[in-house]
Amino acid sequence: MSLWQSIADQLRGEIARGKWPPGMRLPPEAELAARFGVNRHTVRHATRVLADEGLLYSRRGAGVFVAAAPVDYPLSDRVRFHRNIELSGKIPGRSIDTIMTRPAGHAEAEALDLDPGAPVHVAEGISLVDFKPVALFRTIYPAELVPDLPAALRSENSVTRALQVCGVDDYQRITTRISARIADAVQAGKLQLEPGDPLLRTEGLSQWRGKMVERALTWWAAERVTLTLPHLPS
Repeated sequence: MSLWQSIADQLRGEIARGKWPPGMRLPPEAELAARFGVNRHTVRHATRVLADEGLLYSRRGAGVFVAAAPVDYPLSDRVRFHRNIELSGKIPGRSIDTIMTRPAGHAEAEALDLDPGAPVHVAEGISLVDFKPVALFRTIYPAELVPDLPAALRSENSVTRALQVCGVDDYQRITTRISARIADAVQAGKLQLEPGDPLLRTEGLSQWRGKMVERALTWWAAERVTLTLPHLPS
């Protein structure tokens, strides 16, 4: 067995036994190299293999960390972020960075069945699981349908509750599109990733009483979430 394989096996076992819990930073390369009596290149090879397995991740300028198991996130006709995360036994969180009202772009107007340039409310921010960023979101709503939504979003920590305040009691997801992306520098910084890391982009459209009420764009950190679909009968 090569030296790097032996080091990878030992670190893998220590992670499995809980010596290095999720989120903990491993000792620096020089310290690990001294511990195992090898050069730093050999240690780097071992940790790179564990990163490829999803056990570790690196953060530029901060070091190498133990990765948490990705959270399962079900996609269904009633997608509710806070509820989904709570059902997984984890702590949901959401930070809204921007709330604005502006004319709808072409794609937004088409998706929400609006006239070009109709006013829409737009909210952008970060979704968190156990206080760690897992996704960036941009949600768009018809301003005429929910005129008081900006104030509700500022007072409620859940989009579902904010919509309920505005009278939207039970909206339903009608389509979800999933595509692959890579993180640019801004996205990587916000999600604590490296530029070029993989993202999963979802675009969801929701209705309420036959009217389009939400276009939800989400960029998920692929290493931190597993999107699951309901079983469809054959």
